[in-house]
Amino acid sequence: MRYLLDMLQAAGLGSATGIRPFLPALVAGALGRADAGVDFENTSFAFLESPIFLAALVLGVVVSVILARTAPDDPRVLSALSGIGVGLGALLGAGSVDDRFDVWWPGLVAGAASALLASAAMRSLIGRVRTRLDAEARSALPVYEEGAGLVVAALTIAAPPLALVALGFFLWLLLGSRRRGREKYAGLRILR
Repeated sequence: MRYLLDMLQAAGLGSATGIRPFLPALVAGALGRADAGVDFENTSFAFLESPIFLAALVLGVVVSVILARTAPDDPRVLSALSGIGVGLGALLGAGSVDDRFDVWWPGLVAGAASALLASAAMRSLIGRVRTRLDAEARSALPVYEEGAGLVVAALTIAAPPLALVALGFFLWLLLGSRRRGREKYAGLRILR
């Protein structure tokens, strides 16, 4: 049962870093440093709660918010953030499982896969929402994304089964956006 809870926590942390990579990792590292719900100490992933790593994550939050505001549609920035999110999700997932169990690699896979799912779903959602908002509202989107990542990370650390809700939501978002995309172009085929 404990292994399942740790795997759910790994998936939840991965999905949080898939939304935005740095703030959820910072929250997990800070809570790990305080041994509150997650603990990376005495694992191969102890660096996740080191002060230097946490300071680098704070710098990452600041830079990512600035980049998101100055170049919101730049595919290089979006791809970089997605890649960093998948990497951090994998590390946090593996560290979450390594705390209590010797076999940590399933946490690595769960964290990376969940981050990939969340990243794809959020990228699609934010892309659609951004086109409907004015410039001022668009500039606030990165702050909302950071907040969502923070909430998902904190909730899945406190109650790992909530990761199932987050993963279900991201899957629903992704499938819904693909369905809407097919419906959007279905009318164009009729016009031929």
